[in-house]
Amino acid sequence: MTGREVRLVSWPDGLPREEDFAIVETDVRTPQDGQVVIRNTWMSLDPAQRIRMRKGASGYLPAFELGATLDGFAVGEVVESRTDVLAPGDYVLHTLGWRDYAVADTASDRPPTRIHVDADTPEQLYLGPLGWTALTSYAGLFDVAELRDGDVVFVSGAAGAVGSLVVQIAKLTGHVVIASAGSAEKVAYVQGELGADETFCYRDGDVAEMLHAAAPDGIDVYFDNVGGDHLQAALDALRPGGRVALCGAISSYNATEPVPGPTNLFNAVAKGLTLRGFLARMYAHRMDDFRRDMQRWLAEGRVSYPETVIEGLDQAPRGFIAMLSGGNVGKTIVRI
Repeated sequence: MTGREVRLVSWPDGLPREEDFAIVETDVRTPQDGQVVIRNTWMSLDPAQRIRMRKGASGYLPAFELGATLDGFAVGEVVESRTDVLAPGDYVLHTLGWRDYAVADTASDRPPTRIHVDADTPEQLYLGPLGWTALTSYAGLFDVAELRDGDVVFVSGAAGAVGSLVVQIAKLTGHVVIASAGSAEKVAYVQGELGADETFCYRDGDVAEMLHAAAPDGIDVYFDNVGGDHLQAALDALRPGGRVALCGAISSYNATEPVPGPTNLFNAVAKGLTLRGFLARMYAHRMDDFRRDMQRWLAEGRVSYPETVIEGLDQAPRGFIAMLSGGNVGKTIVRI
């Protein structure tokens, strides 16, 4: 049995190019004891994967190796099993995306996990509203930012996979939400469909001035997906005791030179602010609580989950580049 894999063949300089990737046909390995073969059906494209496409990458995961198959979250069906943990026909969530078939070890530190799939719960939901991306939004608000009654919440990257859920969760729990996005169309979507109270396009002027106009009395929480000028603006706008959930810094992911950081960090001292970075995996213990709440919100129609669907593994590099260029709304997934 053979399958396709996407490999990184050169380190991107700035925004990746399609030439930085190669799609190859390869034999699927025979599973050993404790392993399963998974036919991938959907995979996730995530901005943080760009961080790993640097030689000697720093961050929370190691750099991808040139010539090796990329990886990332995916869902699929077990087609062969050499373990009692999973059986053929089971659907699983795992981290061996960017390929048609994955050979996964159930005893690894990131084993495939069985997911419940039915007509109302297709497997791709576990890459979006029932998966780690959505847990990032949930834990970032409740555990990291310690959301409190009456908080005014500012969300950057509000049309993206994480930001779009942060907007909705903050709204359905009774908060005023200020949001930024990267185009007039995204601004209209975030305000009209997701329910943000005030929204601005960060390309239209000075972020600090637009944030002040949207929230003249200040903000209490900043959910940061962007970094750079957005974080600088938020530090000025935060009221005493404000909290920042540092989730991402997409403004720097494709940068070829260091991106200047905030020059007003003393605000954290003067206002008694809390700035806390986090990863979803730090809050894995919250997965059951998160899925219980999210499944209820989805069933009640209180949360919608926008998706940008890329058709075919061969289009994954192009879809990844488009996502990093802002060409997506919500979660970007690939139908393999």
